[in-house]
Parts: sequence; C-alpha cells; structure tokens
Amino acid sequence: MALHHHSDRPWRVRVDDAEGAPCGAGVLLDDRHVLTCAHVVRYAGAAPGSAAASAVRVSSVACRPEWTRTAHVAPGTWVHDHDTQRGDVALLELDEPAGCDTRTTLWKAPISGGMVQVYGFPQDEPFGMGADARLAGSGHRQGEWGLLKRMREGDPWIERGYSGAGAMAVGGEFDGRVIGIVVADYVNGDAKAAWMLPTETILTYLPQIEEFTGGDRNDELGPSRGELPADVLGDPLRLALTQELTRLLDSDWCGAVVVGTGGTTAVGDSWLVRLVRTADPAARATVSDAELTGAPGDTVLGLGAIDAAYDARGRSVADVGGYLTRRFGLPGGDPREVARQLLRRRPPACLVVGGVDRAQDPRALLGELLGQLAARARSRGIRLVLGFEGVTPADLAHDVCLDPEPLRGDATRNVTAAAVHTVVGQLAAEEDAAAALHQERGVRFFAAPRLPPRAAPRLRVRLAVARATEPNPELAVIHERADDARAALARFDHDLRRLLTAHEDLTARLELHRVRAARYFGDEDRPLADRHAPAFRALKTEPIDLGAARTLVGRYIDEVDRRLEERRLEER
Repeated sequence: MALHHHSDRPWRVRVDDAEGAPCGAGVLLDDRHVLTCAHVVRYAGAAPGSAAASAVRVSSVACRPEWTRTAHVAPGTWVHDHDTQRGDVALLELDEPAGCDTRTTLWKAPISGGMVQVYGFPQDEPFGMGADARLAGSGHRQGEWGLLKRMREGDPWIERGYSGAGAMAVGGEFDGRVIGIVVADYVNGDAKAAWMLPTETILTYLPQIEEFTGGDRNDELGPSRGELPADVLGDPLRLALTQELTRLLDSDWCGAVVVGTGGTTAVGDSWLVRLVRTADPAARATVSDAELTGAPGDTVLGLGAIDAAYDARGRSVADVGGYLTRRFGLPGGDPREVARQLLRRRPPACLVVGGVDRAQDPRALLGELLGQLAARARSRGIRLVLGFEGVTPADLAHDVCLDPEPLRGDATRNVTAAAVHTVVGQLAAEEDAAAALHQERGVRFFAAPRLPPRAAPRLRVRLAVARATEPNPELAVIHERADDARAALARFDHDLRRLLTAHEDLTARLELHRVRAARYFGDEDRPLADRHAPAFRALKTEPIDLGAARTLVGRYIDEVDRRLEERRLEER
C-alpha cells in the first residue's frame, strides 16, 4: 500500500460536479469536512432542496496519491441569499474519510492590510494555480465582504474557479494561516479585484466550525455580542461623538484619541460599541445592508477598519496584553514588550480599548502598555482609541480628545452658532494643514516642535449640542477655545518653519563653501572632504539633529576659511 504524502498546504481541494467538471475550490478541515462557497455547490448542481440535487466530488491537489470522494452538504450549513449574495458558505461532508489525517485551523485575524495567497481552479487548469493578492479592508460590496487587490499587473489573478479557495496570509504574524475564503471576483479589462469572507463572518453563519477556528475575536467590547445597540444615534451628543470618531478612523489620520463615556453627561459607551460593530466581521453578518446604508452620515466604518476592540473593565494588565498578543498573533511577553511589538507591526494597528480607568490597575495598564502606545501612536501610524468613564489622566499623551463634558469658561461675547461653525471650520482646515506639514517635513527633525492636539473634533461635538439650544453661553466658550487653538497652531507653524529655514540656510552655506573649496583646492582634497562628509550626512540623515549639524557645518566652514587664509598669505 502506497504511503500517503502531503505536499504544501494539504487543505487545498477542488470541488467538481457529479461528472467531474471543476466548479470551484474548498478548504479541507479534517478527514470528513470541506468548507466552500454555497454558490460553488449550486454550480455543481447539489444545492439542498433543488429537485435534481446530487453529490459533489471533492478532489485533492496536494496529496500523493491523489484522492477523490463524493460529498453532500451537511444539514443546516448551506447559507446563501441569492438576491443579496449574503452568506455564501457551505460545509460539505465527505461520504468516506479522505485519509489525510490533516486538520486545518481557520484563524480570526485582522483584514485591514497585508498579503494573502489563494489557490483556485480556473478554466483549463484542473490542477490549479496560485494567485497573490493584497488585503484592502472593506470591499464596499455587501457589508460582509473584504476586498482583495491584485499585487502586480500581469500576474495570475482570481477568476471563476477560485470561489471557496482558502485565503492564506503571506508574511506577518499569521504567515501560512488560512484567514478566510474567496467568494467572488471582478474582471473588467485591466481592472481586477476580488472579495473574501473573513473567518469571523464564516463562523457567524456556520457555528458548527467553531472547533476548526483559532485566535481571538475582533470585538471584545461591551456586554452583548453581534447586534448593533439600538436607539443610540437619536441623541445629539452620541451622534456627534460617533461622527467625529468615524471621520478620524475612516481617514488617513493616525494617533491616540481619548474618549469620555461617563462624567456628568452620562453619555455611556453604547455609541462606541455600536461604531466598533459596524466594522466587525462577525457583526456584519447579522446586520442588513439597509441598516448600514440607512444610518446617518459618518456613523458607519468600513469592514475591518478596527483590528481589535477590548473592554478593560475589571481586567488586569496581563489580560489586556494577552488579548492583544493572541489577536495580532504576536510573540508576546511582558506588557512593555507587547507594546513594542505593536509599535513595530506592519501594517499599523487600529485598536480600541474601553473602560481603561475601570481596569484592575489603571495606572499600571497605562504606564506599562497603553500609555506606551499612545505616546508613539502618531509617529508609528497607529490609530488608538482609549475610553474612560471618569476623568482622563492629565499626563496621558494624546492627539485628539473627545470629552463629551460641556466646556466652561468666562467668555461673554455674543456669538451665533453660525459664527462658531465658521471659526471651528477654519480651525479644522488649519489642523489638517499643520498635520500635513508636520508629516511631510516636521518628522524629519529631532526635537521638532510638537504638533498640538486636534481641538476641532471636540469643539464640533460641543457645537452640535450647544446650537440645539441657541442662545447658549457655551457657544462663546467654543469660539474662544477655537481662537486659542488657532493661536497655538500659528505658533507651531512659525516654530517649524523657522526650523526648516535654518536647515535650508545651513544646507546652502555648506554647499557654498564646498564650491569655494573646490575652486581653490579641488574636489579631491582629502582633509576638507573628511570635514564635509559628516556635515553633509548630518543634514540628510533623519531624524536630523540641527544642533549637531550646525556644529559640523561650522567646523567645515572654519576649516575652509582657514585654508583660504593660508593660501592668501602664501601668495603675498
């Protein structure tokens, strides 16, 4: 009897109709079960309930010797809404064991970025072909689909025959693990894309496969699971908070935002839980497209926009660090090591942690883990949301504060909501410009002026509430805070541009004296070259230490001047 041999990725199987014509792909979970798409079963003429339903044939392409088995849909596991394309999953039971003795784990993993490889069976390729794709977050097609984009023009691409194929992560912490299945493709000339169902969405439709899944869920925030909290957006304050956080997380903004969920406003965190779930692959399977598209503007995130969400209330530092370790597939370690790993992760994570001040030891949680992330979130491209039921720690680094508490002050000017709306809009535009300038040029410098935290998001939240009861004395305070924030931005702009000008002047002076030196001593003068090289590097190597560069440029210029003075004396 021949020995059974597995090649790479033994979970790869082909799904054929009863006559042996290829219809799609599947993932072999164990010797008796195969995960595939419901529409692949339909193509094969084996959809449950159809008059002429027959068995499908499942064939291995990764085993020697190859094997083929007949299979039927397991009772209650064919899920497909043909009109909306929702679900589209099926679990096949092999009529006889495959004899592979293999077991495949589907991993719950972030889908906001990274690479995957899929193996399908296009026409005229019965033995299959691999294709590389880039995870691109929300597919904007049916609320539960994740988008796949082609890596390189001209490479093999996903087409009919790939449906049901396992999406295997390539690179990163989940390298070699299946994180979902292909459900659809799109080809229109050079425009090519495809879509996948993440593991958590599949598991919502097929709880029977729980034993074949691994990793932690995307959403561990709030007491209930799956559904969107009702009657949240009817309140102006919760609506405004939702819209502001959506604008931040649905853009290229990065940094740390602190959110107040308690205080005298008693706003709660139901709005935050709801927003997280609009991006959660598991919750998306329970929410209709109409519910998402009918929501107020800027209150729905793209699928997978949030990589992880955790409720820290009553939890230890080890609990939070353990969740992050498992969710992101990190090596783990003490809390500071977990923070370091997250700061180095690519693509950068989007993380929400609620109830931070209700953890077992909030000071330790911030000092050893979350504070480490907050301090460097913007520079590392991380988006971090920290929720507090009480007062936010004054020493916690942040880039945006969404404290829902009313603004208090002594401002007495008589202003209208329209005037405040205008000045807050001007502030928001100036904050965008300052952030762009800092990202483009400021990050190049060591000890550059710190970009002030964005004030416009919180001011817009308070304006949304205050304008509903105009005249409202808080309007004047909002206007005053906007003026103060604009003044801080003006100081930042002045200080950064002064730094940039100093760098340009030093660069110009260094080049001027290099040209002077070359004219009299030639480009090959070694002593001068040895002085020029470190000065040139200091002005180019980031982060640029302008003080050190100024010293090195000065030394070079002094040496050029000294040599020129010697030359003049010799020529007399």
